[in-house]
Amino acid sequence: MTIHSNARLADGSSRGIPDATVARLPVYLRALNALTEQGITTCSSNDLAEKAGVNPAKLRKDLSYLGSYGTRGVGYECEYLRYQIAREIGQTQDWDVVIVGVGNLGSALSAYQGFSSRGIRVAALVDADPKRVGTVVSGIEVTSLDDLAVVVKERQISIGIIATPGTAAQDVADRLVEAGITSILNFAPALVQVPDGVDVRKVDLSIELQILAYHEQRKAAGGEQVII
Repeated sequence: MTIHSNARLADGSSRGIPDATVARLPVYLRALNALTEQGITTCSSNDLAEKAGVNPAKLRKDLSYLGSYGTRGVGYECEYLRYQIAREIGQTQDWDVVIVGVGNLGSALSAYQGFSSRGIRVAALVDADPKRVGTVVSGIEVTSLDDLAVVVKERQISIGIIATPGTAAQDVADRLVEAGITSILNFAPALVQVPDGVDVRKVDLSIELQILAYHEQRKAAGGEQVII
């Protein structure tokens, strides 16, 4: 499943941004951050597209959903465009998340430093294993799964991460939804069903590696390289 953007225009009407565009906006933001760090204040669509690894026409089309921020013959003001994209994808405020499942993957995610620089803060860790409950991981005390609803309510969390085995994923998703979570990032090797109004993004590392293995096999057999 993918996330749908329901951005609002100045008059309050809904502005739908395609899922594929939403997925590329963080890539553009990362490219703009890199350009800004290099001291570059303005860039053309070609420069930004090259930095982001996309087609310039696709980039211009994507940015057109946000508004007209480029100047013909001059290009884009990096800092201003960076702010507009950050605002569109919710990075002008901090978002607290709860991670359910504090095994190897959950522990690694809780320690990932890249979240904080993108406005994401791991506010709670939850696990069903009594042996893990009460332990401290990445400076956070692990809470029991039975207390998930209380944790979500007290800390006003709206985003949950599932880092459990696949067999537990649906139960965890149900509990997250019941607790009031409206966006879920699912690392478990299983599909989960959620009601309308709840967005789910699935990350399956094994499938991504299998896709790469397929392309390696094609290259070994003399096929053409495919850029994903």
